[in-house]
Amino acid sequence: MSRIGKNPIALPQGVEVKVDGNVVTVKGKLGELTQEIKSGITVKVEDGTVTLERPSESKDHRAAHGLYRALINNMVEGVSKGFTKELELVGVGYRASNQGQKLDLALGFSHNIVLNLAPEVKVETISEKGKNPIVKLTSHDKQLVGQVAAKIRSFRRPEPYKGKGVKFVGEVLRRKAGKSA
Repeated sequence: MSRIGKNPIALPQGVEVKVDGNVVTVKGKLGELTQEIKSGITVKVEDGTVTLERPSESKDHRAAHGLYRALINNMVEGVSKGFTKELELVGVGYRASNQGQKLDLALGFSHNIVLNLAPEVKVETISEKGKNPIVKLTSHDKQLVGQVAAKIRSFRRPEPYKGKGVKFVGEVLRRKAGKSA
């Protein structure tokens, strides 16, 4: 049996889960998320816990069992606590600023990159003297935060020689030695 799929999901205070056919809706203080459940997995909500059951031991059902349990758990965690990703801009002259949902990045190109973010994602830029600028993304949707963070990182990936580029805070880069004369 799936070790992830069989674990029950404990519902924190103020989180409400509704199952309508094959659509699960999770509502909390930070927002509301929905997920469509396919392949016959049944979702049961009983006295503060959510459990998922699969109809058979087929490979598809076993894979979907753990997947949907993880997705619903991320939805519950998102609407109760939220998710945060921090990106660090490493490089001379690399800057970040935001006006509302518009993120302006200077990453060493001939022009600035302006990115319009979804209203569900809250963006904050931190620029301190002597430190690298940091872009902080916060949302109740884990998938959306990760997708936006990956998009920002793709503008200038960290290079292996000097480590310049956009990297996640705490990310360890594999460095190369470079030329030796």
